[in-house]
Amino acid sequence: MNLEDLRKDRQKWMTWKNIKPIRDALDSIDDGDFEVKLGDVVKISGKSVKNIEKVARLMMPWRKGPFEIFDCYIDSEWKSNIKYNLLRKHFSLKDKRVADIGCNNGYYLFRMQEDAPKSLVGFDPSPLYKTQFDFINHFVKSDIVYELLGVEHLEFYEEKFDIIFCLGVLYHRSDPVAMLKQLFRGLDKQGEVVLDTFYIDGEDEMALCPESSYSKIPNIYFVPTIPALKNWCLRAGFSSFEVLETSTTDADEQRKTSWIEGQSLEDFLDPNDSSKTVEGYPAPKRVYVKLIKDKS
Repeated sequence: MNLEDLRKDRQKWMTWKNIKPIRDALDSIDDGDFEVKLGDVVKISGKSVKNIEKVARLMMPWRKGPFEIFDCYIDSEWKSNIKYNLLRKHFSLKDKRVADIGCNNGYYLFRMQEDAPKSLVGFDPSPLYKTQFDFINHFVKSDIVYELLGVEHLEFYEEKFDIIFCLGVLYHRSDPVAMLKQLFRGLDKQGEVVLDTFYIDGEDEMALCPESSYSKIPNIYFVPTIPALKNWCLRAGFSSFEVLETSTTDADEQRKTSWIEGQSLEDFLDPNDSSKTVEGYPAPKRVYVKLIKDKS
C-alpha cells in the first residue's frame, strides 16, 4: 500500500465545503508564545487571541477534552481525563514509540507528552477531528504526528510501535478479530496494546450482537463477555491478556454540553431503568486490557 499517495488524496478532504471555511478560520488565528499546562484540562494561556470561542464553535461537536484556551472553556461531551487517569498507572511511555488509534482531536496524545515518549502518532480518518487537533496544536506546538488514516493502514505504516492505544474503537468493527490482528502487526516485537471496549457480564465465551443499534449507536457490532474478548485477542496472536480496569459509563463522564450537537448518554439509556439501554440491552460497561505481542 502506497501511504504517500493515500496521504495526498486524503489531504484533499480539508477542502470539503463543510471543512474549508473552518480551515480558513483556523488559518486566520494569530500566532504567539503560549504557556501550556497538561493536566485534567489542557490549559493554554498567554496573550489572548481574538475570536477564539467563535472559531472553536465552528468545529463542533467537541467529543473529547476538556480544553481551556485563555477564557474559552471547551466543555466536551466526554470528560476524557477520567479515562486517562484511570489508565495512567498502567503504562510508561518514556522513550517509546506510541500510536493512538481513533485519536479523535488528540486529547490523550497531548496528555501523553508528560511522559516524554520518543514519538507520538495519532490515527483518525476524520477531517473535522484533524482540524480540532490543528486548532489546539496551534497553541501547544507539539511534535505529534496526526495521520488521516485508520487501523487498517497500521500494518503498512513506516514504523512499528512500542505501545498502541486503541480506546473505544473495537466495537465499531464488524470483524473484531481482524482488527486485533491489524493492531498486532503494527507492533514491534514485545510491543503492547492498551485497549478498551464495551463488555457484558458473564463467564461464558459469548457476545451480544445488537439487532440495529446499541445505546442508539448504529455501528456497534459485537459486545463480548470478558472471556470472549480474551479468546479474540489470543486468536489474533497476542501472548498475554491482562484486565487492567472495568468501569460503568455514567453521566459524570459522558453528558450533553453546549459544545456538542444532538444527544448524549442520558438519551441512550432507558429512562425508567438506567441499567439498560433504550433498546433493552445491558447499559454500557467498559473493560480496559493490556495485550502483549510476545513475552519471550
